[in-house]
Amino acid sequence: MSKTYAAITGVNGWVPEYRLTNEELEKMVDTTNDWILSRTGISERRILKGEGLATSDMAAEAVKGLLEKTGTSAKEIDLLIVATTTPDMQFPATANIVCDKIGAGHILSYDISAACSGFLFALSTGAQFIETGKYKKVVIVGADKMSSIIDYSDRTTCVIFGDGAGAVLLEPTAEPEGIIDSILKSDGNGRFFLHQKAGGSLKPASHETIDSREHFVFQEGKTVFKFAVTNMADVAADILEKNNLTGEDVAWLVPHQANKRIIDATAQRMGVPEEKVMVNIERYGNTTAATIPLCLWEWEDKLKKGDNIVLAAFGGGFTWGSILVKWAYNTN
Repeated sequence: MSKTYAAITGVNGWVPEYRLTNEELEKMVDTTNDWILSRTGISERRILKGEGLATSDMAAEAVKGLLEKTGTSAKEIDLLIVATTTPDMQFPATANIVCDKIGAGHILSYDISAACSGFLFALSTGAQFIETGKYKKVVIVGADKMSSIIDYSDRTTCVIFGDGAGAVLLEPTAEPEGIIDSILKSDGNGRFFLHQKAGGSLKPASHETIDSREHFVFQEGKTVFKFAVTNMADVAADILEKNNLTGEDVAWLVPHQANKRIIDATAQRMGVPEEKVMVNIERYGNTTAATIPLCLWEWEDKLKKGDNIVLAAFGGGFTWGSILVKWAYNTN
């Protein structure tokens, strides 16, 4: 009996129009363009502006474009998973809301929360529904409105994050392509170094938590950086070793866009040259779960059927992982 693989058969992204530049941030907090560039590699980030707009709005736009590009009807979708750290609300799931906005009907949909690694966790989960034969068309979305949980008086975090969404379509194939392998990990001890202090059941919203500005991202930068550099690089190298590949076999590395120095360290650990690394952090910043699908969207016309692609990420939790993908189609 032949194995069924989950192939990525389409990708699309969506980002807000408004650009928050380093020059604007210089007027908001004690920072400089040179300082931001040297430490993060970011020049600008997109911010979702407008009353009543949320993560689901960006996700819905990304999915609508994906369906149009692939000639797929919303009614054909069997499952939709949204990876997000910034859901529209505690419940229902943002995925439920996206399905309503695109007219998908009463399908299975739910959210996955794994911070910046969320897209990888969701992609691996969705692939298994395809591989088992349960579903034929699965949409995986990475979307975050990080501006909703960023303190724009905190120069250590406000320079890093942006808003955006990306989506891919998974379909079955008998060819050995698509999602080939994955390594996904987590360490709950990381919660002390990167988290949102209030708003959950541990510390519900109150006047005190709001006055103390505890509903924003908290990050202990040095600890997070050290852990991310080591583990994201290691897991990306591990997926190659596990599949008897080297950096020379990799057509593209698609790293989470957290920090240019972390991206460079991962590429060096894998032996992948700079020209094979997708980097758009300078224009979008860290869009959390959206960074990897946004890279795939921007580089889609450069991807060729049969290309070995490594996706790698690190996020709060801590969470981290890598996925080996063999690209399933030519764009041109």
